[in-house]
Amino acid sequence: MAQAGLGSRRECEKLIEKGRVTVNGRTATLGEKADPATDTIVVNGRPIKPLQSESIYIALHKPKGVLSSLDDEMEEGRTTVRDLIPLPGHFYPVGRLDKQSTGLILMTNDGDLAHKLTHPRYGHEKTYKVVVEGRITHEALEKWRAGMYLDGRKTIPAHITVVRQDVNFTHLEIIMREGRKRQIRRLANMLGFPVTQLVREKIGPLTLGSLKLGDWRHLTDKEVTALKAVVAAAKPKRPYRQPGSTPTNRPAKKPGSNQPTQRPPGDSRKKGGRPADKSGSKNKR
Repeated sequence: MAQAGLGSRRECEKLIEKGRVTVNGRTATLGEKADPATDTIVVNGRPIKPLQSESIYIALHKPKGVLSSLDDEMEEGRTTVRDLIPLPGHFYPVGRLDKQSTGLILMTNDGDLAHKLTHPRYGHEKTYKVVVEGRITHEALEKWRAGMYLDGRKTIPAHITVVRQDVNFTHLEIIMREGRKRQIRRLANMLGFPVTQLVREKIGPLTLGSLKLGDWRHLTDKEVTALKAVVAAAKPKRPYRQPGSTPTNRPAKKPGSNQPTQRPPGDSRKKGGRPADKSGSKNKR
């Protein structure tokens, strides 16, 4: 469905959840397999056929001020990464960057590869060159490396190297396996060393290289093979949880539950902690 241009993977899932997709006359369900070459797939009453087009893989150097999304949702006429690629068809941006950041973004019509490169549970490495204000301290770096709480969840440990340092600034190389919204900028602010420059240089084995701001190029066969090899070898690291959800490996505590303390055999204490009077007499007060 995504290859047929009906939307992103998640948008297509929503169509299925709403019962607007049928396969061979029966309502489709999430996870159901269908082959467009042999099965009749109908969406909103209209049969579909995937576009028979070759997979395209593009490296783009996103400039500052350009949105990483495919559309300007606020309809303010802002430039998006899709506007920079003068090719027909639907493309997925891999590795989004905030508006003020620059660097490497992969654009592709290969929905499966895009999904596995972007989903947090696969933990693919991304490398950034970052400049922060001031001379960042060893204590701040260790805290950042170990992981910090952001939106109620601890960040995955990051590999951070000091490239160059002065009284007024610090150049860092940061390698991360996750990418929450504005994560680097927010953590740096929390530590008291705001980011002044952020450039992504690598997505997995793919590098920005000498690509100029705003320019794009097709990936070489060798680069595509390397990306697919990384995706094929990746194993989900852990179930991904939304902020505030209960960890799957930790039972939720029932509200108001107050389990009695387990006492060893032979402990004759009454509820409240006093030993029982075995003689049967009662204390008079």
